[in-house]
Amino acid sequence: KDCTANKGSDAGYFGEPYASGAICNSACPLMFAGGVRRVVGEWAYLGVHQITTTYIRTKLLYRTTYKVVNGKKKVISTKVVSRKNAGSYKTYEMSKAVEKRLAAYFRDMGVGEDVLTTMKNTPASDIHQLALETMLRMGLVTSMDSVDLLTAAAICKARPEPANCREIPANKDAAPAAAVAAEVKPAPATAARQEIVKRDEDMRFVVVRGSNPLCNPDCPEWISAEGTITAYTPERLRDMLDSIGRRRLPLVINSPGGDVLGALAAGRLIREHKLDVAIARTDFVGCDLTARDCAADSEARAGLTVDAEGVCNSACAIMLAGGVRRLVGPRARLSVHSLGMEKQVRTYLEDMAIGSDLFAAMQSVLYSSHRQLEPEMMLKVGLTTGPQSVDALTGATICAATPKPENCRVAPSPNAQAEAPAKL
Repeated sequence: KDCTANKGSDAGYFGEPYASGAICNSACPLMFAGGVRRVVGEWAYLGVHQITTTYIRTKLLYRTTYKVVNGKKKVISTKVVSRKNAGSYKTYEMSKAVEKRLAAYFRDMGVGEDVLTTMKNTPASDIHQLALETMLRMGLVTSMDSVDLLTAAAICKARPEPANCREIPANKDAAPAAAVAAEVKPAPATAARQEIVKRDEDMRFVVVRGSNPLCNPDCPEWISAEGTITAYTPERLRDMLDSIGRRRLPLVINSPGGDVLGALAAGRLIREHKLDVAIARTDFVGCDLTARDCAADSEARAGLTVDAEGVCNSACAIMLAGGVRRLVGPRARLSVHSLGMEKQVRTYLEDMAIGSDLFAAMQSVLYSSHRQLEPEMMLKVGLTTGPQSVDALTGATICAATPKPENCRVAPSPNAQAEAPAKL
């Protein structure tokens, strides 16, 4: 009772939805089909079966009042004086009338006829669980995403902000809030560590300067992008690009994939700024990516790129596609699978001037699987622009080339700041 809806209160309750094990069977998919955006995810279950209809018989006794006019009876009123239950019966196959209504409903909701066909072919005593790829093909789900698309904490960082995000006003009900806070026990240390790990998985952007002594004092710099693509990855990338001003540094990505919408937006931002992109991991010298001394800002951290074990999976390929030059070395690994949101992905790849072969390769792989693309294949479908590795953008010797790459910069002399006042 203490968690029931309060009439006249807009406070709401704290909670977190879990897709794992969630179920939507029988009549539930009919309600689900009414949504504008409809997501299930690979850990939830949605099943259909034959519609069961219960018919209830009722015996009615009427009292009719009429009068005779010119020898003919004219009914004045009819009233039910008694109503008795006369039994009921069930049908385990939908009637033509019900089928017609369901077909019209699904058509109005943009759902394919295959859903109704599957329902008709599944006995009422059974449940046919639909695979995620099947639901996407039928139009029952609108993307391959899970409930996180609508409820994850990160979505409220996106711009524009989703309609279901709301900031709680400060100092509202301060006394009750304080009382509640006093009763909240601190989370266990293990839970705190898990939360830190979860945050650190989100993609982080760090400006890096090559640490190879062969390049000093003129060394290449780049932006390291490590971690999972989320809804606010584009905003973080924009903040990073704003912080470095007009400098155009290549982007070195190492990511398992993540949010498709985030990848699409980040890819467009990459193309807008005409950045080169390569797949590799960045090894930092003197700092740890998860530590505060290596936090993302415009100050360059020492490091080097290694394409061995560099990863770009799933939605990461979308982000890579935004690059002007796109490089994946022979020791880096890139894999693809179907992502859903077919119209958006196809349009994006066309805008990036990448042929339809890449989209076809992605669509040929189930969401639950991965297909690793070899370097020759990536060149063939247009995902990469050449056979080079990340070294073409971050190698120690590139700054000796003529013309010099834009991402090369001579390190300031340690005495530069001391000498500056004297020169003034």
